[in-house]
Amino acid sequence: MTTPLPPHEPLGSGAQALVGYRIDLSNPNGGAVVTLEVAAKHLNRNGTLQGGIHAMMLDAAAGFAASRHLAGQATEVVPVVTLSLTTHFLAPADKGTVIATGHVRGGGRKVVYADAEICDADGTLLSQGNGIFKRTVL
Repeated sequence: MTTPLPPHEPLGSGAQALVGYRIDLSNPNGGAVVTLEVAAKHLNRNGTLQGGIHAMMLDAAAGFAASRHLAGQATEVVPVVTLSLTTHFLAPADKGTVIATGHVRGGGRKVVYADAEICDADGTLLSQGNGIFKRTVL
């Protein structure tokens, strides 16, 4: 049994402010949840959520999960950089809420492997990603 993690306060970014997604780091089991209300500004020329936004949300969810994992019982998340991110686009989204959930698969003290998936409010799987994240110093 693992020790529950404290809630962490996410570090905001200009990209987050521009796109408008929200980050929740309160689950005591770890992980991260990134939520976006899809608006017209998020759509591509086909009228569906742009792939780069999928990738951004997958990266944020998996990256914050890695940050929380490395932080452990500390009150602040540990900064990480993305070494690699693989994405798989499975279904389109054109409106409503999309939710990215990230969790850690493994790793050590410096490098962490994390997965994320995006579903719509009905639970339809829209995209998946996995990444490698490295502890860094700001």
